[in-house]
Amino acid sequence: MAGRYFDQWTIGDNIAHDIRRTVTETDNLLFTTMTHNPQPLHLDAEAAKASEFGQILVNGTFTFALMIGLSVGDTTLGTLVANLGYDKLVMPKPVFIGDTMRCESEVTDLKESRSRPDAGIVTFTHRLINQRDEITCQCLRMALLRKATA
Repeated sequence: MAGRYFDQWTIGDNIAHDIRRTVTETDNLLFTTMTHNPQPLHLDAEAAKASEFGQILVNGTFTFALMIGLSVGDTTLGTLVANLGYDKLVMPKPVFIGDTMRCESEVTDLKESRSRPDAGIVTFTHRLINQRDEITCQCLRMALLRKATA
């Protein structure tokens, strides 16, 4: 499903996104090294084993990016002007290599754009959930979307 236009959303709309993703060691390693993050909990199996988690933790910025990526096809694909910001980002549970992630989104606010009569701002609450039904990441995303009828 392609993204929706601003005027096709209503507050309270909920989407359980169909695409799921199992996080691999390669995902974590590549993302962590590409972003120059030397945190041993992401890269060093022995350091991670000695931590309270007992295993490598998936890089939190990868977790965040995956959550947004899983939501795009159903929310803003083809209708986005720009992402205006992200707020209230929390990561209440860790993500581990081998976890299978899914995303749910809810529309929590709609606002007409004052500077663009052909667009409006949709605020989504995105939640990334693992196979144990634990929320691992959540945020608000403010997206400027085109209107279907301008």
